[in-house]
Amino acid sequence: MSKFKVEIATGSDGSVSFDIPLRISKRGYRKLVQLTSPNAAERPWDTQSTAMQRALGRAERWRRMLESGEATSIVDLAEKENTDFSYIARLLNLTTLAPPLIAAILDDTLPSGTTVNDLAINPPLLWGEQVALLELKRGPIRR
Repeated sequence: MSKFKVEIATGSDGSVSFDIPLRISKRGYRKLVQLTSPNAAERPWDTQSTAMQRALGRAERWRRMLESGEATSIVDLAEKENTDFSYIARLLNLTTLAPPLIAAILDDTLPSGTTVNDLAINPPLLWGEQVALLELKRGPIRR
């Protein structure tokens, strides 16, 4: 038995219409069809983190390592993580993003086509300017 309700209506002209509770959203460059019923089954690819969410998590972990003294510098951190110094320096900029941008990353509501580089390379210092620059480049944040 189905966990969501499909409503079927017939018109006076004999046409049939279906009302299926679903939502089409963009996840990166692909479209995702999600059931909106409260009892809808979760699919693994609906709950996996996006690349942007993983980058934000990595940046926060690296910031904590630097603040706690576990790594003494970005160079030391790059050696411990076996990665490039410039990559770490770029991703650490994600830790200074405006709260609405952080929320948009976590909720996966950033404008379609937004990349890590859009947010991590030379972000403005003022939070309002960060949001305005992203919306100028990629469009408004989806609510």
